[in-house]
Amino acid sequence: MSIERIQFGSREITFELIFQKRKTLGITVHPSREVTVKAPLDAPLEKIKTLVKKRAPWILKQQSYFLSFEPLSPPRRYVSGETHLYLGKQYRLKIYASDQESVKLKRGFLEVYATGDSDVKTLVQDWYRRHAMVKFAAYAEPWIERFRRYGVMPSEMIVKPMEKRWGSCTPKGRIILNTELIQAPRGCIEYVLVHELCHLVHHNHSRAFFDLQTREMPDWERWKDRLERFLA
Repeated sequence: MSIERIQFGSREITFELIFQKRKTLGITVHPSREVTVKAPLDAPLEKIKTLVKKRAPWILKQQSYFLSFEPLSPPRRYVSGETHLYLGKQYRLKIYASDQESVKLKRGFLEVYATGDSDVKTLVQDWYRRHAMVKFAAYAEPWIERFRRYGVMPSEMIVKPMEKRWGSCTPKGRIILNTELIQAPRGCIEYVLVHELCHLVHHNHSRAFFDLQTREMPDWERWKDRLERFLA
């Protein structure tokens, strides 16, 4: 195994090269955007790099695609005056001293009532998680029902913080959604839901996968692009 690089225009593509007993070259772009190339044992390095360079447009397209599933929200300080998002709308954070803890939306503000011992970040994140669980379940219900026609349904839907993805689907059919997705508009959330539901039918990003995603959500590219811009 070795780490190799090729230059494609102004872009450099780094890939992990693994030699195996096989007849053809295989290229995989992982959700982490890392690239793995599996080559025949006797394949010359220069020939491998030439073949990888020919596939460079596809590799870069796949990396760009997976990039849309990485949260890009700037780090928050959780202080009064800071802007926070909820379902695509901006709310100004307002922190009040109180003898009881609570969080609520009110006239364009995300109001946090905190005691002297409160951790504002924890209060806000818990509020997001509770609302995400309710909203995601409501948005998912009609889509799950719709995908029954393909003989699939998720075994479970989990909402939790994720560092690298907006959503994922496990081999056992469990769909996991990032809590922070609650910041995005409903269409963006449904795009991620549909994407993961399509993985219950097709477990890779094959042509069949994208055909299904387009059939079920014809405007998915618009919501994908909006998600990339909205939380950048």
